[in-house]
Amino acid sequence: MPREWDATTYDSLPLPHLGWGRRTLGRLPLRGDERVLDAGCGTGRDTEGLLDRLPDGRVVAVDGSAHMLDRLRERLAGRLDRVEVVLADLTEPLPFDGRVDAVFSVAAFHWIKDHSALFAALAERMRPGARLVSDCGGRGNIAAVNAAVADVTGTSSDTWEFAGEEDTRERLAAAGFTDIDVRLRPDPAVFERGEQLEAFLATLILGPRLDTMAEDDREPFVRAVAERLAEPVADYVRLEISAVRG
Repeated sequence: MPREWDATTYDSLPLPHLGWGRRTLGRLPLRGDERVLDAGCGTGRDTEGLLDRLPDGRVVAVDGSAHMLDRLRERLAGRLDRVEVVLADLTEPLPFDGRVDAVFSVAAFHWIKDHSALFAALAERMRPGARLVSDCGGRGNIAAVNAAVADVTGTSSDTWEFAGEEDTRERLAAAGFTDIDVRLRPDPAVFERGEQLEAFLATLILGPRLDTMAEDDREPFVRAVAERLAEPVADYVRLEISAVRG
């Protein structure tokens, strides 16, 4: 299963994910009565906006983190009659009944190493003609941050799958998708030096490394990475996907 998250800290940060969510939702055409899969829904920030677009519809909210889903249930406490909450690995057969009319995902797919298995699992739960619209980290994402980590540790990270345009098109086509549109978009996020930057790095980017470290070593490590950044910037590159289930 995917790693667990500190959902409370995650939700307290000024995340660039909010803009990514609005932008991705704006690319998803909806009538308002569909059943939509929110793949990697996290704490439900984007699920809220999705529900607003679905006054007569439903959401299947899937994530691999139980802590994230607990926070989602709190956030959507008054709307859970229209949300099916599912703890699952997005590369495995998804454990809910029936098919969905669309798939929506923000800032999740780069945490999954096997994109071929991911797209196949999603396609299996999509009706023919259903649209996939997603955003995730793409080729070149957080390159400066990863360089700072390598400078501190002497090793590079293989935590993520920051895919490019052509390999993504090929994987989508192999999974049975058509009308494929894939593009990379540079989108750097600027923070305040000090506590805000370090909290962001620790929660969003360095978490997998921190999980393997002694607690006393974590704060000095995060600070050392932050100090090696020329600017308090996470140099994001977004991989934006739109495709139709054939």
